[in-house]
Amino acid sequence: MKTKHIAVAMLIAAFAINVSAAEKKVELKLELPKPMFVGTPMPVKLPNMEAPNTPAPKIMVPEGTTNLAKGKKVTSSDSAPVIGELEMITNGDKEATDGSYTELGPGLQWVQIDLGAKANIYAVALWHYHAQARAYHDVVVQVSNDPDFVTDVKTVYNNDHDNSAGMGIGTDKAYIEVNTGRLIDTKGVTGRYVRLYSKGNTANEMNHYIEVEVFGTPAK
Repeated sequence: MKTKHIAVAMLIAAFAINVSAAEKKVELKLELPKPMFVGTPMPVKLPNMEAPNTPAPKIMVPEGTTNLAKGKKVTSSDSAPVIGELEMITNGDKEATDGSYTELGPGLQWVQIDLGAKANIYAVALWHYHAQARAYHDVVVQVSNDPDFVTDVKTVYNNDHDNSAGMGIGTDKAYIEVNTGRLIDTKGVTGRYVRLYSKGNTANEMNHYIEVEVFGTPAK
């Protein structure tokens, strides 16, 4: 009987260790490109502007979380970019130099990343164009298992203060583009597709993407 109790205790201890390991969290650290402001920054004023130099959120993710977007297929509302190629958005190059960004046409545009399978998504990091102080309008980020984003759509970021993009009024802040990009805490939302919207910027009517990273783990 004593041996049986010991065996049960060992099983309970092993289970507790496995649960603890599964729940271990680490702080997500981004690899950042170098700062690259060029020329005299233009003043940027928007109704919902974030204060300059606001620190990025500290996001804790499960150990083993990776960038699931690296090298994945990108589609867009603008299938023929003015500059660059859609695949550049997930190629790992975050610099704001010529040849490192993709330019889409004016108006409301989106890019969409197919992660290849359903995933638990803990954070999205995105870089528009950060060689000049500018803010992009109506930045909305959504996650879904529907490639057409008709059903099962979850909005994880929305800084559209007046619903000009038609997806509801958002409470997130507009922000100045810098080399740190925008890190969004998506809190483990599940989905296969990530779609990112914008509607021009404070410097011109065009939409730009340098890189998008999606940090997560495969969904069970």
